[in-house]
Amino acid sequence: MTPQPALGDAGATSPQHHRNITAKPARFKNAEPPPKTKKPYCHMPALVAPNSPFTQTPPLAKLPPAAGAGNRHPLRLAQLKAAPRRPGEASFFFYDAHFGNDAVKVLPGEFFVHNEDILVLTTLGSCIAACLWDRDKRIGGMNHFLLPEASLGSNGKEQDSGRYGSYAMDLLIGEMVKRGASRASMEAKVFGGGAVISGMNTLNVGERNTKFVLDYLRTERITVVSKDVMDIYPRKVCFLPASGKAMVKRLASANTEALAALERAAQVKAPAAAAAAGSVDLF
Repeated sequence: MTPQPALGDAGATSPQHHRNITAKPARFKNAEPPPKTKKPYCHMPALVAPNSPFTQTPPLAKLPPAAGAGNRHPLRLAQLKAAPRRPGEASFFFYDAHFGNDAVKVLPGEFFVHNEDILVLTTLGSCIAACLWDRDKRIGGMNHFLLPEASLGSNGKEQDSGRYGSYAMDLLIGEMVKRGASRASMEAKVFGGGAVISGMNTLNVGERNTKFVLDYLRTERITVVSKDVMDIYPRKVCFLPASGKAMVKRLASANTEALAALERAAQVKAPAAAAAAGSVDLF
């Protein structure tokens, strides 16, 4: 058997071997690789279109809230719920989807003070909500009382309860001053005092509550910049403590049953007279 010439031998005359030899000249030991071209250096932003989603953005905490997100701050709401509360301080916190904001509901006998625009809500019949605002420190608060003054307890002294105007006002003002507010820069808004319970007009609870709080503010030389009081309507009141903005909605008479149950119990203990005393700031 005749041996075949090795690949690369001078005697190799096979066309297939010839094609293999000539097709890969760069594999010879002495062959030099083609020169590499150096790509020009450029900064990353130059490679990104101006409107590309990959452009740099500020840290997440500094981004503006999305449309419709409102003032919802899950951490703030959790902190408010976990914080210790004074006796009589509102503690029912939730997220209000209608206003798109964190909110707290002030029940009868309670108050609430804050320096951020958390939504402070309450519903009134013959009761009064006094909203105070310090225009310099931008601190505001609301209370909710049922009667002007407390009845005497078994010890012969007035009962200390936020259900009564004289004590409710002291609680609200005291908490605002503790947080840096000044009575000299406070403004007031007053709501409620409606005659919402049929057959109970002879007690004039709403009228007496209204007279008490207006006299109280006049004594303290605190300007009442706005009020929506008396008449026959229950009311829903919303207040923003930092900006001082207040909103009121008059409710239909069909919504008075729950309010009537609370106020009937309070009016059984109603004192015969109401006098102005103490110091109050409302907004």
